[in-house]
Amino acid sequence: MSSPTHHWIKRLAEIRKPAYLAIPDLIEEDLATGRLRPRDRLPGLRDLADELALNYTTVARAYAEAKKRGLLDSRAGSGTFVRGRTATLPLSGGSSIEMTMNTPPEPAEYAARLRESAARLMAASDPYQLLRYQDFGGTPADKAAGAEWLKRRLPNCSADNVLVCPGIHSALVALVSQLARPGAMICLDTLAYPGIKAIAAQLGVRLQALARDDEGPLAHAFEALCKTDKPSAFYCNPTLQNPSTLTLTHKRREALADVALRYNVPIIEDDAYAMLPLQAPDALASFAPELTYYVTGLSKSFGAGLRVAYLQAPTARQTQRLAGALRATTVMASPFTVSLATQWVNDGTAQEMLNAIRSESKARQAIAARVLGDGAYDAHPEGFHLWLPISGVGGWSSSELALQLRNQGIAAVASAAFSTDGNPPNALRVCLGGSKNREECEEALRIIAETLEHPHHLHSAVM
Repeated sequence: MSSPTHHWIKRLAEIRKPAYLAIPDLIEEDLATGRLRPRDRLPGLRDLADELALNYTTVARAYAEAKKRGLLDSRAGSGTFVRGRTATLPLSGGSSIEMTMNTPPEPAEYAARLRESAARLMAASDPYQLLRYQDFGGTPADKAAGAEWLKRRLPNCSADNVLVCPGIHSALVALVSQLARPGAMICLDTLAYPGIKAIAAQLGVRLQALARDDEGPLAHAFEALCKTDKPSAFYCNPTLQNPSTLTLTHKRREALADVALRYNVPIIEDDAYAMLPLQAPDALASFAPELTYYVTGLSKSFGAGLRVAYLQAPTARQTQRLAGALRATTVMASPFTVSLATQWVNDGTAQEMLNAIRSESKARQAIAARVLGDGAYDAHPEGFHLWLPISGVGGWSSSELALQLRNQGIAAVASAAFSTDGNPPNALRVCLGGSKNREECEEALRIIAETLEHPHHLHSAVM
C-alpha cells in the first residue's frame, strides 16, 4: 500500500516555505481535496522523516504546528490521526451555520415553483425513459437547450459543439484527461478551485502557478512559461473567481488569450459563476475560439444538486472526442436532472430563478457590508461568496481562525485549500448562500466580525 504522504515529497520541493510550516499546509490541502479524510492515520515521526528525507526535529515541529491548527490528534500507543470536523457549539438557531460549500441561496418563494415544475416533468414523461441509458453528451433537445443557455456568454454557440455533462467537475476530469498526459503540466492562477487540484493529482498532472497582480494571472508570466516549458493547457476561472471573487478585466482576458494563440496552448475556461453578474467582460472563448473549451453549469446558478453542465469545445470533432472521455469517466448525466434543466431553460424558469438568486445574493452582500464594513473584504454584489483577508488578526493563520470559527458554529474555508503555489494569503472564503435565511446569515457574519474585532477571544478555551 502506498503511503498517504508520498506525494508530499514533490510538493515540498515546490513550496517556498520551511518544511515544518509546509507540512501542515499540505495536511489541510489534502483534507480539502479529499486525499486525506478524518481519522486517517499518518506515519510516525521517524517514518515520515525517512520518507521525506527530513530530520526528525523538523517533522516533530510540523506535527506540533498541525496539532496547534487543530488538524491532527495523537493517541499514546496508537499513533497520529487526521482530525475530523471539530464539534461545534449550537447557535441560537440550534445548529452550526454552513459557510464552507459555495452554494447559491435558496429563495423561499421559489419552492412551490420548483415542486410544480418537477411534477409537470414527471407527468409529461415516460418514467421508464428516464431510467434508461441516454445519448452520451446529451440528446439533441438537451444540447439545444444548453446552447441557448451558453449564448448568454457565447453568442455564436452551436449545439453541434455542446456536450451535456453531469456537473462542471466531471467536465474538467474529461478535459484534463484529454489535454494533459500524466507528468504533463497545466498552468493556472495562484488561487484556484480545489477540485482542479484534486483532478490533477488523481491524473498525475502537474500544476504550475503563474505570477499574478491585483488583476489576475500575468500574461508575461504565461508567455515566459510557454517559452521554457510549454503547458498542456491554461486553466482559468475568470468570472467571480472561486475563491477570490476576482473578475478578469477585458484587457487581461485579451492579453492571456493572445499568449495562448501565439503558443497554441488550449484554454480551459471554467466559468461556473458567469451567469450571476448582470454584466461581465467577454469570455476568453470569444478571443480564442479555436483553442478554448468553455464550461459552465447550473449548480452555481440554482443549487448544488442540479449537476448539469454545458461544455462547448472548439470543433465538432473535439466535441466527439470529449464525449468519449465523458463516457469513460461518468457514463452519462442523470436523465431526470437533465430533463428538468432543459425544461427550465425552455420555459423561462431558469431565468426567473437566476433573477431571484441575484436578488437574494444582493441582500446578503448588503448585510455583509453593514456587519463587516464595506471594503474589509472582496466580493461582487451579485455573487454569494466573499474573500476575507485576516492579516493583523493577532498573528493567527487563516487555518487557526477557521478552526476557532468552527468552534463557534461557523464553517468557513482557509486559503490553503485554494493555493496552487504553496504560499497562500492569510484569508478565508465565506459563503453567504449556505445560511437558510438572511437572519442566520447575519448572525454568522456578526460572529465573524466579533472574532476579528476581538482577537484575544481566540485564546479563550471553548467550553
